Amino acid sequence: MSGAGGEAKPGPQARPGPGERLSDALYGLGWSAVKTLPEPAARALFRTLADQVWKRRGKSVLRLEANLARVVPDAGPDRLAALSRAGMRSYMRYWMESFRLPTWSPERIKASIDVTDAHRLTEGLDAGQGVILALPHLGNWDLAGAWVTTDLKVPFTTVAERLKPESLYDRFVAYREGLGMEVLPHNGGAAFGTLARRLRAGGLVCLVADRDLSSSGVEVSFFGDTARMPAGPALLAQQTGALLLPVTLSYDDTPVMKARIHPPVGVPESGDRAGKTSVMTQALADAFAVGIAEHPEDWHMLQRLWLADLEPREDQQGGDQQ
Repeated sequence: MSGAGGEAKPGPQARPGPGERLSDALYGLGWSAVKTLPEPAARALFRTLADQVWKRRGKSVLRLEANLARVVPDAGPDRLAALSRAGMRSYMRYWMESFRLPTWSPERIKASIDVTDAHRLTEGLDAGQGVILALPHLGNWDLAGAWVTTDLKVPFTTVAERLKPESLYDRFVAYREGLGMEVLPHNGGAAFGTLARRLRAGGLVCLVADRDLSSSGVEVSFFGDTARMPAGPALLAQQTGALLLPVTLSYDDTPVMKARIHPPVGVPESGDRAGKTSVMTQALADAFAVGIAEHPEDWHMLQRLWLADLEPREDQQGGDQQ
């Protein structure tokens, strides 16, 4: 899932290279094989994989550690190393659960998540005004989505980045549609309009919104420095009157994931559209920061985020991990 965008429709897809074909094959193997393993074996396997990746100290691990250094500025090298190791284990837990989610019963999904202040979501939906759930890359957002569709029995619409090769993107779409989600491509120009129509009809939209995948995001103060986050959630709330709710997720030492639905982000009474969007997106960033600061090891941000860290023109290239 990702933030809503309005980019032009992509042109013809290039033939996938060997690396892209290998990625597609590995993900396909994950969805076909991992879900058949006994759960203790699957958990042990993915923890081992996480530790091996962490020990190699590749670019993703180093970037995660650099991001965590901003979140926990007083952490020394040993603390940061422990956090990044726990972060990779959390990230691999996300994948292990996601590969297995299609086989979980509604009862298993309900038992795997503990939601605080769910009434904010259900009351908003009951009022018929439409609801936007905005999340950072914390915990397992797919599990949270599965809880919405199976326990609450509420369908929703989300947006996904177009991955390469196209067959890999198709796998993700099929996987999420199998969990009851309507999935729109991030770079298909009609996404924003479709989301607005769903909200005006009283529907639910869920967006992962802590990293901008375009050059048109909103600058926010985030852990003491400037980052850019997508404007989509705030713009949708302004244009449709939908309720905008930040959500944060976290793991603990049990198999149960925690979810917290924060108080709604209101539309300011004064100011132009850009000013209102800036205020609302900052409020989302502040809510995300609360959840990330409480559980930094569950923040799966393996890319550059803060403007000071961006390489030339990287902020215009996108590149979300899911």
